[in-house]
Amino acid sequence: MSEAQFKFEGEYLAEVERAIAKYPKGREQSAVLTALDQAQRQNHAGGHYVTDAAIDEISRMLDMPRIRVLEVATFFTMINLEPVGEFHIQLCGTTPCMLRGAQDIRAAIEKHLDIENGETTADKKFTLTEVECLGACSNAPMIQVNDDFYEDLTPEKTTWLLDELKAGRTVEPGSAIGRRCSEPEGGPITLQEGEFAQNAEKGGK
Repeated sequence: MSEAQFKFEGEYLAEVERAIAKYPKGREQSAVLTALDQAQRQNHAGGHYVTDAAIDEISRMLDMPRIRVLEVATFFTMINLEPVGEFHIQLCGTTPCMLRGAQDIRAAIEKHLDIENGETTADKKFTLTEVECLGACSNAPMIQVNDDFYEDLTPEKTTWLLDELKAGRTVEPGSAIGRRCSEPEGGPITLQEGEFAQNAEKGGK
């Protein structure tokens, strides 16, 4: 199907129809974000982005003005309106990640892939986009690659990750230091353990 034509198909159509069915009659437009996401996923072989034809089809399906669909599409950074690489790297550059070394991560990515923010490698493998907070502040710095979060990164761990992905090897998402969720480094503690207990014994000094 060419870029000038778009129809939801198979599992992608089913997911959009499920989303529409959640809302009462007259409120079908509430499914617009799901529709945009599924249009992008259906176009995974064509650049993993939402085409103009897809915008038109979503507008028709949801009986929603085209400009309203575009308003949603341009608000959310996870919706791409231009082609991206096979691996879309979204680097969090918000304050917690910045304080923990996000700019060093960005510099390492740009040097390793020979691209700058907003660019795609010549082989169409990687696109780098700096974005706002992705909600993993406790495990900063972090990047999102497609649907997966990679956290507690260093420049060295980041370039290793890129090489693994390029080679087609699967890398387990999550913390690069083995942290579980957002627990403290070294594992969970209580107020009766570690530095908290020591400070208490010293009278809080």
